[in-house]
Amino acid sequence: MRLGNLNIGVLACIVLAVAPSALAQQKGQYVPGQFGLNAGVIPDPGLTYANLALNYSASQLNDATGNHISGINGTYSFWVDENVIYYVPKRKFLGGYFMPYVVLNYANGELVANITGTSLSSGGGGSGFADMFVEPLNLGWHLKRADVTVGYAFTAPTGRFTAGASDNVGSGYWGNNITSGTTLYITKNKATTANLSMDWEVHGQKSGTNITPGQAFSMEWGFGQVLPLKKDFSRLLQLGLVGYDQWQVSHNSGTLTIAPPPVPTIPLSALPFYSVHAIGVQSNFILPAKHLTAFFKYYDEYRALARPQGRTIVFGFSWTLQIPKAPAPKTP
Repeated sequence: MRLGNLNIGVLACIVLAVAPSALAQQKGQYVPGQFGLNAGVIPDPGLTYANLALNYSASQLNDATGNHISGINGTYSFWVDENVIYYVPKRKFLGGYFMPYVVLNYANGELVANITGTSLSSGGGGSGFADMFVEPLNLGWHLKRADVTVGYAFTAPTGRFTAGASDNVGSGYWGNNITSGTTLYITKNKATTANLSMDWEVHGQKSGTNITPGQAFSMEWGFGQVLPLKKDFSRLLQLGLVGYDQWQVSHNSGTLTIAPPPVPTIPLSALPFYSVHAIGVQSNFILPAKHLTAFFKYYDEYRALARPQGRTIVFGFSWTLQIPKAPAPKTP
């Protein structure tokens, strides 16, 4: 079963203090940690519901060279609860399966965070329904030794956002995403897999400002092994090594005010690009007959440029209601 591509709109305005001046950075909407194992796996025909809870926390702020900026106190963190609904018709299209989905997100924390040069703490934060992610065009193919998906998605700025407010939970701008997922079956019995998902995001102008965040590219990967917990394969355990990498790939545009009167501004196009890299582990508990999977992931960010460096914890489940329902096995 597919476990990911659950996205939430996040815009973090990070002010990095480099005495005596300051630099700021605009992050994209995609939150790494969505994928891992089974990145290209296609749900069975029918309705699939997945719930994914993601917590990000960082107590270290890095400069453009990846060095820890000393004197920074506090933490930057947020929770996101992602509710995903897939629909996969039984009839094939272009030799594959049409599999659109929508993601409804609830966030707790100041996702549009104004992190000052003296503290990582965002000083408040809001909670509520955040931006909505919709993938109306998404196709998946079962190949002989791989499952592959490609699609187009958009992020709608449905979360609460007011420029300069401290209780924002939305990004304040539209986003467009080109996505793909691949699960390669290394062994004939499909128990050993290599996985890769990719997301390229292009952003619109942030409401109430002249700021347009630069484009970003995210890559998530994983190597997994399925182990039977019962001889009849009714209970399976999947373990694996996972990771994510994210890069800003184009300049921001617009200007940002960074101090009270006299109010200096800086062109965002002059800021260094951010990036982050993480490695971790994932475990899945799978009940094939019930079409149910529960999962847990932990990532440690081992390198970050021009942004916080922390850790990501993800857990949740997915369940498929088959339509039409699979026939019961024949009795001898």
